Amino acid sequence: MSVSRRQILSGGAAAGVGLTVAGVLPTLADPAAAHEGNRPGGGPSSGGRPFPPLKDDPNGILALPEGFSYTIVTREGSTQMSGGQGPTPAYHDGTGVVADGHNKLTLIQNHELTPHQSVYGVPHIAGTVYDPGAPNAGGCTVITTDGLGRRTGEWVGISGTVRNCAGGVTPWGTWLTCEETTINAGATWSAGGRTGTYEKHHGYVFEVLQAESGKQLPKPIKAFGRYDHEALAIDPDLRHVYLSEDASSPNGLFYRWSSTDGKRLGLGIANTLSDTAGKLEAMQIRLDDGSILPDVAYLTSAQLGRPFKVTWVEVPDRDATTKPVRTQFADGTVTRGKKFEGVWSTRKGCYIVNSFAFGANDLPADATKHDGMVWFFNYADQTITLVSYFPHNPAAEGEGPAPKYADLTFDGPDNVTVTPWGTLVLAEDGVRASHVLSSVPGGPTYAIARNMLSTGTSNGAPVYSEFTGPTFSPDGKVLFVNIQVPGITLAITGPWQHYLG
Repeated sequence: MSVSRRQILSGGAAAGVGLTVAGVLPTLADPAAAHEGNRPGGGPSSGGRPFPPLKDDPNGILALPEGFSYTIVTREGSTQMSGGQGPTPAYHDGTGVVADGHNKLTLIQNHELTPHQSVYGVPHIAGTVYDPGAPNAGGCTVITTDGLGRRTGEWVGISGTVRNCAGGVTPWGTWLTCEETTINAGATWSAGGRTGTYEKHHGYVFEVLQAESGKQLPKPIKAFGRYDHEALAIDPDLRHVYLSEDASSPNGLFYRWSSTDGKRLGLGIANTLSDTAGKLEAMQIRLDDGSILPDVAYLTSAQLGRPFKVTWVEVPDRDATTKPVRTQFADGTVTRGKKFEGVWSTRKGCYIVNSFAFGANDLPADATKHDGMVWFFNYADQTITLVSYFPHNPAAEGEGPAPKYADLTFDGPDNVTVTPWGTLVLAEDGVRASHVLSSVPGGPTYAIARNMLSTGTSNGAPVYSEFTGPTFSPDGKVLFVNIQVPGITLAITGPWQHYLG
């Protein structure tokens, strides 16, 4: 999530009501089988009740509905990591629960940092370092809690990486962390009164284990390509991986990696795949006449619920040795999209988010501006369906405080997760108010939390950081979510099943 909507508008806001479509999303009784396909007869999917209004927090951190409460799990610079590794790093981003046991949960969390961007970068701990030339930069921490989200431990999982944005949980209980950058070895950095030189290329996916720092595998999975990675989903067949790219000028792509020798993925991907293993391809959305949709922004709410066939074209140079991967394709030969962001897998397919496209260079001149899209990609059918649409609202882009009805209008969905009941939770990266959202497949979108912790002001109005990394405990008791600035991980408990089940 390199450039937020808030940064573009410099404090202005654009609010959009999310439109969703009935009859094309999951039967929610089986969360693992989210999106079972079209349901005859239409009508909203089951599951999801309106949440009560948000109540302001007397501590000024998180507004929640009646009956819900939160615990702070980690806080940048304040909570301390195990073994004297120092304070919790900053810029919390994508997060996943990778394991649960008897009253124990294990999370792995990204920190989206460049060298010395923050006083609280990810420290280089022996056994975790990828690039020694990227000190105090990005990486991941491994966090353990009890069954209610109360922290019991934290340590570095990988360090020496750059701008770890989102990623994805693997079926075998590890975390794939994505670098949203393509900085080259030999490039220099300067921050915090320090300068340095990167020793290795960046822009890769890495696997982070639940293990302690000395037993990690800080090795890039080069087979998945080198570009501005955002998030990914592993097909349950373990032979395909779907990956999003958050990039612009030109807009990013959605990719598929495929095993070509029949081997299935498993623990230690970087050790089992050669740099050129399998095949990396870019998505082409096909229209009825067989032509390629050049940009997702050409689709609007009028196409909600309509599956489009997807084909794939192979990436010529996946390691971007001479030019960025996305520029290896001429416009019109692939389907581009502004801010391909969160991706989350189910048994049948994966959900994909585009955050927004409204600036002059965000989309083709004859396409339609929007404040967010959510898609469902069906693994078996190889189709993609627009399932939620946030229309653009330019009238709301003025400067000033958040509108009175800020808890009813939303923009800039980013990270996504599927709840144990099959509904979606979205992290809003909007302009004024920032929310955690409950998005009911085939139904409405509700605010379930609002950030109250202002990071400053812009033109007299408070500025609130985005939410990141929503992820549920497998039993549905705890929703973990982060405020990115200042970096705080929160464990929210309450009657989730009553509202989402």
